[in-house]
Amino acid sequence: MTYWLCITTRENWKVIKERNVWGVAKRHKNTIAKVKPGDRLVFYVKQERKDKEILEPKIVGIFEVVSEHYTDSSRIFKSPPHINETYPLRVKIKPIKLGELEFKPLIPELKFVTNKKKWSGHLMGKAMREIPEEDYSFTKRIPFC
Repeated sequence: MTYWLCITTRENWKVIKERNVWGVAKRHKNTIAKVKPGDRLVFYVKQERKDKEILEPKIVGIFEVVSEHYTDSSRIFKSPPHINETYPLRVKIKPIKLGELEFKPLIPELKFVTNKKKWSGHLMGKAMREIPEEDYSFTKRIPFC
């Protein structure tokens, strides 16, 4: 089993929960090709600005992969205004645990974050990244919703 941190927006997180599907852009085909049924996906919602409020990054849930990856270009996910993207490389998933956990307090403990001061660089430009089992253990702290 492999553990993955999946990076998304709050808007697409709603789609993921409702449809039990995760999708990435074509440029991430080599990454999603490594994802197998039984793997665990930990969902991270990015820091966002809503009006004048800053919404901090959070871990929001854990899902199990239940399909091989496949292609579906139907428009279910929202892409940034300047990008026309459908996130067509997808896997079907099922929820294991839903809840919210602030991300920033975890940074000092996370092994995959080697530069603790510039931690966002470990996530920038990625749709998902493999994380060690040791880092996956923090998910035990996610309170159930």
